[in-house]
Amino acid sequence: MRIKEVIVVEGKDDTAKIKSAVLADTIETNGSAIDDMVLEQIKHAQEKRGVIIFTDPDYPGERIRHIVTQHVPNCKHAFLPKDLARAKHDKGIGIEHASIEDIQTALSSVYELVDEEKGEITKDDLIYFGLIGGPGSAVLREKLGRNLKIGKTNGKQLLRRLNMFHITPEQLKDVMNEILQEERDEH
Repeated sequence: MRIKEVIVVEGKDDTAKIKSAVLADTIETNGSAIDDMVLEQIKHAQEKRGVIIFTDPDYPGERIRHIVTQHVPNCKHAFLPKDLARAKHDKGIGIEHASIEDIQTALSSVYELVDEEKGEITKDDLIYFGLIGGPGSAVLREKLGRNLKIGKTNGKQLLRRLNMFHITPEQLKDVMNEILQEERDEH
């Protein structure tokens, strides 16, 4: 089961736990230090796929939820009660401490399933357009990231983000043709 929406979490441990429970893409806020670039990514994800905010059931988690909701309206919300997010041997509270079943239950009332019919972009597509493995790849990736509003990436991140934002191979081809035409016009 692959979840259509992108799930907003606080950090890497939350991402790891979510991915052990469901097939989903995440955006990490890196705790309550959310910067404008992360908020723009969340906004873009909301426009393309929808967003589920799934933060820890504590004050910092609620603060993050509030900040994201203020900047990106109409997000869906998944909640986990504190008693299900408590660490076994210390006082920590967080999504990363919850059971797989509890995470699945928390998400079950808000997610949509992905339409698996859409084609995904492959590493071969990135090589074909010179986005990885060649001279000027970094510059092309930066132009593509700006054009598609997915941010600056390395090659591995680019493949993940293109598919996370449901950019189709046809859309990639169209945008890359525009970028390559602009480069030809400059020379």
